[in-house]
Amino acid sequence: MRGLLVVRPPAALPSADLFPSAYRCLRLPANRRKPIFSSPTPPSTRRRLAAISAMASAYKPEEARVPPELQLPVPPVSKFKIALCQLSVTPDKDRNITRARKAIEEAASKDAQLVLLPEIWNSPYSNDNFPVYAEDIEAGGDAAPSFAMLSEAARSLQVTIVGGSIPECSGGRLYNTCCIFGTDGKLKGKHRKIHLFDIDIPGEITFKESKTLTAGEHPTIVDTDVGRIGVGIYHDIRFEELAMLYAARGAHLICYPGAFNMTTGRLLWELLQRARAADNQLFVATCSPARDTGAVYTAWGHSTLVGPFGEVIATTEHEETIIMEEIDYSLIDLRRSSIPLGSQRRGDLYRLIDVERLKSQ
Repeated sequence: MRGLLVVRPPAALPSADLFPSAYRCLRLPANRRKPIFSSPTPPSTRRRLAAISAMASAYKPEEARVPPELQLPVPPVSKFKIALCQLSVTPDKDRNITRARKAIEEAASKDAQLVLLPEIWNSPYSNDNFPVYAEDIEAGGDAAPSFAMLSEAARSLQVTIVGGSIPECSGGRLYNTCCIFGTDGKLKGKHRKIHLFDIDIPGEITFKESKTLTAGEHPTIVDTDVGRIGVGIYHDIRFEELAMLYAARGAHLICYPGAFNMTTGRLLWELLQRARAADNQLFVATCSPARDTGAVYTAWGHSTLVGPFGEVIATTEHEETIIMEEIDYSLIDLRRSSIPLGSQRRGDLYRLIDVERLKSQ
């Protein structure tokens, strides 16, 4: 009909109940067709708005983390260079150690303050090799040549090293272990892979780390000269809960040494890195072995640095190389202020419980 403007709320929204005076049939001249709100908001509507406001305050974002998430600490540096050393791995352990030492030295010469190595960089990646190449880190010395090299390199070159991972023997068990060293060469933390990589994709790949390795029992987060760092190894990246724990403990950066394979690497490697970074609004760095198509296990490569918006800052292909890139921690505050996920969490609906922190209180 001419001259008739009808305004109706969408059926799925509560607007008509909240604002009954806003929806009506209005006869207007053709040149004056616009909504008219002819009466003040009635008391019943004000009460409904107050109820909505109270409901929003009941979200209790501070209770979405138990214990509450820690305030992001002020890092010792705001910007620094990180080196991702994507190394070729051979059956020659001495050669692997020597090559890793040279890569760390090259990174330090280019002003890297943090060096990240790949998963299982001193040994071919296989269940048969893990027991042969394993080191007794607690015994040290000749029983742990890879460990000793990393400690010496960190001290002499004055760099923080997240030492990828090596097979570790301890108490009659084998672990996939990452050692983190400070610039004084001292061990700051040791992460044993928590989630073992057991996979069976018919026609693609079958691998079961649980045949030889034992799962670690503790998340690992350390304070270093370049900020607070959480550590995971390979399959640990698949489990967002671990990254959420690290974010709640005030991590600036999560490092994941990982040897993703040709099947899951193509599909998931970059996806998972970007997800962990974007979900937690922090930096994620990964480091893979270089690809060897003649090996029993072929690594995907593509070591990568991802920023707190899920953006890929730097990456590479699959050859042996060193990625040098700058990390700027001011981006964390920028992203968290732009999209304040911390204040939007529904503590009334879900909680992440950090059992270790509860026990320590």
